[in-house]
Amino acid sequence: MFNLVKQWFWYDWLVLLFRICFSTSFLVTMCYLSEDFTIPFWIAFVWGVVSFSVPWFCLQLHYKYYLIAEILFSGGLCLYLAALFPESYVTFLPIAFMIASNSAQKSYRWTAPITVILIPIMLSRLSQQMDAVSMIVNMGLVYTLGFAFHLLVVNHKQGRIIKDQNAVLEQYISQVERMTLLEERDRLSKDLHDTVGHSYTSIIMGLETLRSEVNTSEGEHKIDALLKLTRNGLDDVRRYLHHVGASEDSLTLMQSLQKLVDDFQTFSKVKIRLRTFGEPYTVSKQAQMTLYRCLQESITNAVRHGQASEIVISLHYEEKLIRLDVQDNGLGTGDLKAGFGVNAMKERASNLQGQVYFYSKPGEGTLVTCSLPRLEEIQEETIRLLLVDDQPYIRDSLRIILEQEPDFVINGLAENGEQAISFCEQEQPHVVLMDLNMPGMDGAEATKLIKQKWPGVRVLILTTFQEADMAVEALQNGADGYLLKSTEPQELFEGIRLVHRGVKMITPDITNVLIDHYEMHPASEAPPTEKSNEYGLTPRELEILECLSKGMRYKSIAAKLYLSDGTVRNYASTIYAKLGVRNREEAVEKAFGISD
Repeated sequence: MFNLVKQWFWYDWLVLLFRICFSTSFLVTMCYLSEDFTIPFWIAFVWGVVSFSVPWFCLQLHYKYYLIAEILFSGGLCLYLAALFPESYVTFLPIAFMIASNSAQKSYRWTAPITVILIPIMLSRLSQQMDAVSMIVNMGLVYTLGFAFHLLVVNHKQGRIIKDQNAVLEQYISQVERMTLLEERDRLSKDLHDTVGHSYTSIIMGLETLRSEVNTSEGEHKIDALLKLTRNGLDDVRRYLHHVGASEDSLTLMQSLQKLVDDFQTFSKVKIRLRTFGEPYTVSKQAQMTLYRCLQESITNAVRHGQASEIVISLHYEEKLIRLDVQDNGLGTGDLKAGFGVNAMKERASNLQGQVYFYSKPGEGTLVTCSLPRLEEIQEETIRLLLVDDQPYIRDSLRIILEQEPDFVINGLAENGEQAISFCEQEQPHVVLMDLNMPGMDGAEATKLIKQKWPGVRVLILTTFQEADMAVEALQNGADGYLLKSTEPQELFEGIRLVHRGVKMITPDITNVLIDHYEMHPASEAPPTEKSNEYGLTPRELEILECLSKGMRYKSIAAKLYLSDGTVRNYASTIYAKLGVRNREEAVEKAFGISD
């Protein structure tokens, strides 16, 4: 009840003051006339106190309770006094005004007949000295004034509510705009990294190829100048991307949520408490963004639709998941309909394999729960790489590209197969990036010897040639993958990681050539599609499994097949369940029969 009183406007206090003054004078008058009562004075006095207090308390619970209590207690007392003192009927006029001023919605349909017609008729029958018609006219005028006052109060409250919600919406829009810009900046920085960065690297590699064709010192000087200019441009792009992707990314999850709460309270009169449970840990940017948007949407809906005055936010750091609970004391509803904001919340959580739940009941507010798996930023295992290529500029360019990734370490560089074998004997790197066409011992022969001596060393063929015979020979010699040097950097990174985990990687550019080769030279094993379909995979699941076998990410698969990220993840989960595996590596190995 105290929370309700805090939300009163000036006219609520004015009505309470009016009621106190009227009831006080009413009780004092009863004291002067107590000798003429037909009942004990203390009963009449208690009746008067109850007539003042009980309806007022009922008004704090619900207006209908107030109307019934006012008519029964106050109206009954006025009828009793009018039977003793005919002139005292005027005491019901203020009561009629208050009944009219609190007749919300359609309650006036029954309060008006009772107040304006029924009670005046009962008063006229209790005393022949009073005219029923004049009393009905007087009561009608008072009731009309009270109802007009009610309309003014309703208009004023709605105006205040609209003003407050407009401030909340303005804050919400500004927050959405800010977060959308951050997301767009993050997306733009990644796109530029994959496109502009790759273009600069390709230019560097292309310029290096011209060295053998330039015989003059002036030509070499120009190439050196162009290479220096291009490398400086690449460094500038990286610094720019780092600046674009920075901004508020340094804020922790708790700091970003607290900032949102502080900004929201500045624009609204809602009391918000934010508390945490468990030991805080670092979460991914995607998870942080999802929880931020979930809280933003929840508190905005609590004020706009639930008219909440208090919101309690609980952030739970659990072992396997992180959970955000948003509980408000608003109106609640028994028929919660999902709008655009709610659906967006669910989709964001689904993309991270999380869930959003809603619980709402009339009079009990609304509880929103967003649960996400523990998406802590996991540091990839360091992968030691050996780069084997007879062209120095290719080795240097690859080293520049691969050193961008924090989990890659370039252990060594080799010019041919003999140097590669010698290095493997000393260091035994995790993955060897092997060129095929090299003087002396070529890549295919070197791959065969490396796999014979050190089976645990992964060999990824990386070449500019697409001849089927070379690809088949390298794979028959034990190569773990075959990619082209023109592969996009992000696909190259992912390919290296998958090969390191034991997955066979074959570039899509030569997949059809290999299929044609195996059709000409059929093996004893069934085609991959037939083997895969033994597990009851649908055509769409087979299509997604093929994309997974190529090392494509969920986002790339979604763009290629015109699906959402969440839908692709759901398909992947279904594929893993049908195959009885836990991840994409095991799925590819089991479906296509690929093993070391």
